[in-house]
Amino acid sequence: MNILILGSGGREHSLAWAVMQNPKCDRLIVAPGNAGIAQIADCAALDIENGGAVVSFAEENAIDFVIVGPEAPLAAGVADRLREAGVLVFGPSAAAAQLEASKSFTKEICDDSGAPTAEYARFTEAAPAKAYIREQGAPIVVKADGLAAGKGVIVAMEEQDALDAIDDMFGGAFGGAGAEVVIEEFMEGEEASLFVLCDGENILSIGSAQDHKRVGEGDTGPNTGGMGAYSPAPVLSAEIEARAMDEIILPTVAEMKRRGAPFQGVLYAGLMIKEGQPRLVEYNVRFGDPECQVLMMRLGAQVMDLLHAAAEGRLDKARVNWADDHALTIVMAAEGYPGSYEKGSVIKGLDNLPEDSKNMVFHAGTKQSDGQVVSAGGRVLNVTARGDSLQDARDQAYAMVGGIDWPGGFFRSDIGWRAL
Repeated sequence: MNILILGSGGREHSLAWAVMQNPKCDRLIVAPGNAGIAQIADCAALDIENGGAVVSFAEENAIDFVIVGPEAPLAAGVADRLREAGVLVFGPSAAAAQLEASKSFTKEICDDSGAPTAEYARFTEAAPAKAYIREQGAPIVVKADGLAAGKGVIVAMEEQDALDAIDDMFGGAFGGAGAEVVIEEFMEGEEASLFVLCDGENILSIGSAQDHKRVGEGDTGPNTGGMGAYSPAPVLSAEIEARAMDEIILPTVAEMKRRGAPFQGVLYAGLMIKEGQPRLVEYNVRFGDPECQVLMMRLGAQVMDLLHAAAEGRLDKARVNWADDHALTIVMAAEGYPGSYEKGSVIKGLDNLPEDSKNMVFHAGTKQSDGQVVSAGGRVLNVTARGDSLQDARDQAYAMVGGIDWPGGFFRSDIGWRAL
């Protein structure tokens, strides 16, 4: 098969790495890709949010299967355009992608399906939103309703922080994403992520992960897109996963089908777990980043067959073959992230690191410049290892980090601390 993956981050590099291992993949193109992806696949300059351009590219290159990586093309309806053109695609319709693109839509789905989640209220003006915050008190969570590149959620431990967040959101700090705001109760517990493939009717769990959102050691400092992750998440036991599937995932999928927007793709449920009870924090309609990296490390070549089965509506016949192992990824980010940072610093030492089924450096924000790999984003590298235990995977990943010469970068030294 000729396969096209849309995206340019560490998530897409890990997807490409897994797909390339499957003998059914004859040719792989990633658009736009990055410096690491270019070492294993063809990269193409393409506006991945332009459905017409993606369809034309797929037809010109005889693409048999498209895998959509990021959320923005899904919200823009790229999967719809591909389906209309008869191109097989893994990823939800724009209508189904509202599960990520609109926090208030997801809350409505939870209300109608009975899925347990945080108490909430939604606002389109600052004054009543602030009055609600003063009434509820802190800690409290303020969310921009729309897509904000993973940065539109403020967990306010102090009331003033929540009030400031309202000013930021309605003041345009997150663009159109902040035109409506959802304010939620602060849920206590331990957070974990459950990843489920859906074909519109059937579902299949493909694993759990736990990431580290905050920039600093011990989960301190501002939220980021993620500074590291590991899989599986010990807190998500078989019993709790079964409850999450029965009480949250299955009712959601059934409600989406009832509304005429059946969900096909990966449903990534962020869960808050307390005393054995999972509650939904939020849905994403694509693989997490950096959670995807640890899942791909553990799943390998079978990923392509599983995604293909979901796209063709054959998940009831699909099975996941799990190894009894663990994977951990460490994000190396540019100094200053998640605030302002410089691009273009040279990264050395990558050629000396192992690249095999247990060790990989997935590129996120990189590009080639004068024959060298340079930084081109905030989160730049995902140093990933697999081991018989989480400690083994962690030790190997940090050993690999030690082999990278990049003065312009930083990383957290405590990835995996909750589980270990």
